[in-house]
Amino acid sequence: MTTERAASETGDPLLLTPGPLTTSKRVKEVTVHDWGSRDATFLRINDAVLARMRDVVHGGNEFVTVPMQGSGTFAVEAMLTTFVPREGRVLLLVNGAYGHRAKRICEIAGRQAVVHETPEDTPPNLAEVERLLASQPITHVFAVHCETTSGILNPIAEIAALAARHGKRLLIDAMSAFGALPLDARELAFDAVAASSNKCIEGIPGLGFVICRTTALAATAGNATTLTLDLHDQWRNFERTGQYRFTPPIHVIVSFHQALEEFLAEGGVAGRGGRYAENCRVLIDGMRALGFEPLLADRLQAPIIVTFRMPADPRFVFQAFYDKLKDRGYVIYPGKLTVAESFRIGCIGRLYPDQMRGAVAAIGDILREMGVSSLKPAKAAA
Repeated sequence: MTTERAASETGDPLLLTPGPLTTSKRVKEVTVHDWGSRDATFLRINDAVLARMRDVVHGGNEFVTVPMQGSGTFAVEAMLTTFVPREGRVLLLVNGAYGHRAKRICEIAGRQAVVHETPEDTPPNLAEVERLLASQPITHVFAVHCETTSGILNPIAEIAALAARHGKRLLIDAMSAFGALPLDARELAFDAVAASSNKCIEGIPGLGFVICRTTALAATAGNATTLTLDLHDQWRNFERTGQYRFTPPIHVIVSFHQALEEFLAEGGVAGRGGRYAENCRVLIDGMRALGFEPLLADRLQAPIIVTFRMPADPRFVFQAFYDKLKDRGYVIYPGKLTVAESFRIGCIGRLYPDQMRGAVAAIGDILREMGVSSLKPAKAAA
């Protein structure tokens, strides 16, 4: 039986979640210092962060990174309400909670939206997407690269190709994919990509950012519905002064700079994504060996977070399972699906395959403690 409690470098439980994540000791340590928001040293660090973000997508001089104080949703709302004009119409590709959140953003901002929705375990129907693009006065397409609700990998390259073929502007929510899954501006046509500090770059929460095609961003003046989320105004202020309009999350940015150093040292997208892919493989293989059923087919699974169907055995009580697993040093997430009862286990953050094996071993021990005899989900139980 596995009884030793797992822990991070700083003694904290391991976060097998989609973010905030387990971070390195050094990423946390750099936050003990103070800087002024107009301090030259801080501004140099901020400039380096913004340049490196653009480089992750190979944006070159055609793109600029605009930071946005707040969580990833702040960045997504800033992207949608800055890039989609009041007279525009955006096609929202929805297969999870974050697509629905984008829909709500558009409703509140008074933006016209056409919704193409598929179940949480199903990618967009590309034939239907093409039909909508050809038949409706759509100006923009919004897509989620990896939908964290289920962990599904959406076909972003095919979506980008359809948008380009029909002359539409593409906006990407890459929150859970940025830094782990390839996204190359030299190969895909998009106007903007939104992400945040506390996902695959392995920083701490508090900073969103939008990597914008400069020519597209320049045409957005006057579109924004709020002062604070106006990407055009934030960008122009940086161009004029090199500074934020409002107080930046300084400690988050300096910590994110350290996280980027570690990201590059690991080999960038290929290295970081490779480790996550191995974490995901170890997790799925181990959980299948125990008897759990993943929600997604392997071809749809992104190496970010994995959704498992909830066992129907009445002795499997999720809260008790969660608490026992946390006692052993592993924190997971409840499910967020409508298609099935489920729970989720993340593969990202400062985690390695041996720690994933430890989590699977702990889960096996807990199942025996709970007396769970069958892991068949409700749909298969008889």
